[in-house]
Amino acid sequence: MERISAVFKGYPSQEDVARLMLHLGISVKDEKAYCGTVEITDAALGRAAGVDRRVARSAIDRITKDAELSKFFSGLRPIALLSDVAQQIGCSTLIIYPTDASIPGILADVSAITLAAGISIRQAVIDDPDGKSPHLLIVMDGVLPPEFIPSLKQCRGVASISLM
Repeated sequence: MERISAVFKGYPSQEDVARLMLHLGISVKDEKAYCGTVEITDAALGRAAGVDRRVARSAIDRITKDAELSKFFSGLRPIALLSDVAQQIGCSTLIIYPTDASIPGILADVSAITLAAGISIRQAVIDDPDGKSPHLLIVMDGVLPPEFIPSLKQCRGVASISLM
């Protein structure tokens, strides 16, 4: 997010804290960091970001003082990513690597293939859309039959796929 880079220009360690908070869905309310309703101490946040607690405190203060970032960070929520436990709950994970993450309809086309296969989608998460390695994680009930894999590879914007 460009706004984070602008606000934290010249403070790379604080920017690292803010980006970690964004990645984990850690919100800022009343000058405190929260994971859902659980308050996160400056020390814990600093450890997670690999910085001193004072750097974490400074990042939270900087977020609080910027109206746009304050509004943004106050609305963040953490989510449970099911891809790492998919097999334990009888699901499988499909990872789609796009040719270009800005191409519209990738999720729609992949969803149409899972529908044709009779497979329900439990969760779909687009990760790192503006970064170096954007990908789409799809957690599906059961396993996608192998005959549908060629159709997935033909979907618009799909560079490669991985099934787990």
